[in-house]
Amino acid sequence: MADLTTLLEVGGPVAALGGGAAYTRAKYPAVYWSAVGGPISTVRLLNSYSSVMEACGLTVAPSRLRVLAVKATTRREVRPVPPRRGLIRPTSTGLRIRLRLAPGQEPADVAASAERLRHAWGVHAVYVTTIKPGVVELRLVGYDVLRRVRMPRKADSGFLKVPVALRENATPFVRDYQTVPHQLTLGATLSGKSMYLRHLIAGLARQAVALVGIDCKRGVELAPFAARLSALATDPDEAAELLPVLVKEMEDRYDLIKARQGIAPGTPDEEITSDIWGLPDSERPVPIVLFVDEVAELFLTATRKDEERRDEMVTQLIRLAQLGRAAGIYLEVCGQRFGAELGKGATMLRAQLTGRVCHRVNDEASAKMALGDIAPEAVSAACAIAPELPGLAVAGDNSGGWSRIRTPYLSLGDAAEICRESAHLVPDLPALKPFRPDVPVRLVETSGPVILPHPVTD
Repeated sequence: MADLTTLLEVGGPVAALGGGAAYTRAKYPAVYWSAVGGPISTVRLLNSYSSVMEACGLTVAPSRLRVLAVKATTRREVRPVPPRRGLIRPTSTGLRIRLRLAPGQEPADVAASAERLRHAWGVHAVYVTTIKPGVVELRLVGYDVLRRVRMPRKADSGFLKVPVALRENATPFVRDYQTVPHQLTLGATLSGKSMYLRHLIAGLARQAVALVGIDCKRGVELAPFAARLSALATDPDEAAELLPVLVKEMEDRYDLIKARQGIAPGTPDEEITSDIWGLPDSERPVPIVLFVDEVAELFLTATRKDEERRDEMVTQLIRLAQLGRAAGIYLEVCGQRFGAELGKGATMLRAQLTGRVCHRVNDEASAKMALGDIAPEAVSAACAIAPELPGLAVAGDNSGGWSRIRTPYLSLGDAAEICRESAHLVPDLPALKPFRPDVPVRLVETSGPVILPHPVTD
């Protein structure tokens, strides 16, 4: 009886501790990883590194010098040599460790064993990155960072760079317009596409760029950001008037570049440029980012007159996509559906959009249209996105690489407030002034009486 009482006294706190750990792991995975999961995985890695590498086929035969040294100093069995391991660096989401590959090994050998390493060391995922020839970095992620997104404190932000989402390897996904000038973003209703667009606008609102919007849903997506927009078209008729103005602005910038290319005797080579970034700061025009929401609305037609207007708008969009980068004009094309059946010019426009982000879509054809030509294996990953995870997407580029990303939550009110606070950064572009949206006046509550302006008289 005494033994049973002692067992109950000891088992109660142990059960409570186990229950608390399970609750923390489910509700606060970052805290659990830092307190429990990280130390356990580190000990497991240190104790089993050599045996795991041997089981994964990542060891090589030792050199003759090593064999002679082992036989001369000990009587141990000479075992295969694993890649030389560097220091284990813990992070808030996992572990990082660098490996120096043995002669004859390549990074693909380690990447092929990533799933085995994940199970051997008890982590959520293992990602392999090449640092330099002969050196790779293993990024061990301790838990599913996409289930509850927390952006890193230090992200690669800068001019025309926006950390907009988190990758599945716990690194930020940065939308860099100078590296990837144009992008196609697809997503069905409630897939998180609007949240992605919201982060982009909020990130660019604080920078010295001009933001232009085409929102054929009567402006319901982009109108809240009117304080920061230099131009806004809310239906196809207004878009048909705005796009020629942007094309003319692009042509004027090319004239400015060509004037700068009028090479005079003694002109240094570094002053000869083929885009606006080679112009002096005093002459360089401000970059323009064009957001097109629901691009399918620009393609849909009902009459022959609509077809003529559609063809003109599509041609102008294609021209901006082909020639806009050098003039500092960038496109962010968004939609729920994008396919060849939209009409002439759809596939040509898609071919000019280097970046691709595909949220949950309603049909496989849209996923193929977004990712099939650059990363065919990513199509199945995009089709497997669950409706319970809004903001989850597959991002790819023309290099063939792709990864899963998820956008953190940002309320519409917070994004609109950022735009209102940055309204003074709207650049002066005379050509776009006729399209500047009206900004509603905010009513501010005051505790005292309201003083109205009145004329001054003698």
